[in-house]
Amino acid sequence: MNDIATNRKAKRDYHISDKYEAGLELLGTEVKSIRLGRVNLSEAFARVDKGQVWLHNCDIRPYEQASHEFHAPLRHRRLLLHKREIRRLAAATELQGMTIVPLRLYWKNRRVKLEIGVGKGKDQRDKRQDLKEKAHKREVDREIARFNR
Repeated sequence: MNDIATNRKAKRDYHISDKYEAGLELLGTEVKSIRLGRVNLSEAFARVDKGQVWLHNCDIRPYEQASHEFHAPLRHRRLLLHKREIRRLAAATELQGMTIVPLRLYWKNRRVKLEIGVGKGKDQRDKRQDLKEKAHKREVDREIARFNR
């Protein structure tokens, strides 16, 4: 599975609890633009609306060699999920106050897939705590590596 784009802000800003794999409903020029790597997930989010999941603010730049059909870069794109998964996502976002965050875009069997996660926003102190834990783990790994030399 080749990663096309990742949302590096997601794990910094959210506590991710569940992950799902979703297909995307794309136009031909969007797929060609994705092949060139002209996609940005940093401001993207997903929302459940009338029994369907929609991806918002995913920036796929227009394909420049297209003859006449240009797509809107920030249009809403439908995510392809099972009904059971859509019901779970709807319940999590409505009742528990969580949000659906796109984590990464990748190729799987010549199709574009999106990994989405259900997450709750982190406070500033949570982010600081994560940085402290990351620094502590780095120090421990360095000591272990130095000891094993």
